[in-house]
Amino acid sequence: MVIKKDGNRSTFDRDKVVKSLQIALRKRPVDEEQIERIVNGIHRRLESLGENEVPSKLIGELVMDVLMEMDQVAYLRYASVYRNFREAKDFGDFLGKMGRQGDD
Repeated sequence: MVIKKDGNRSTFDRDKVVKSLQIALRKRPVDEEQIERIVNGIHRRLESLGENEVPSKLIGELVMDVLMEMDQVAYLRYASVYRNFREAKDFGDFLGKMGRQGDD
């Protein structure tokens, strides 16, 4: 079960994860097979936790972790929706942090 931000619970919907990845990775050099492998990996990681319920935030963070390593453009696309930036400044701050992480 997934615990949503509002506290409601629903079953894990792998199609939602696939669709969000497809949007983030649109026109990027990643095929459907790779997306399926990513989703399978995320699902396995969630199962390995041994918990009956996981917060939706954890799923989003796992997706972001994968995208950060795989394709930074897709990562930015996903993060811009997932983090729900309210102002351009917030997005700029996020980009600045991302740039500093890349300098490590």
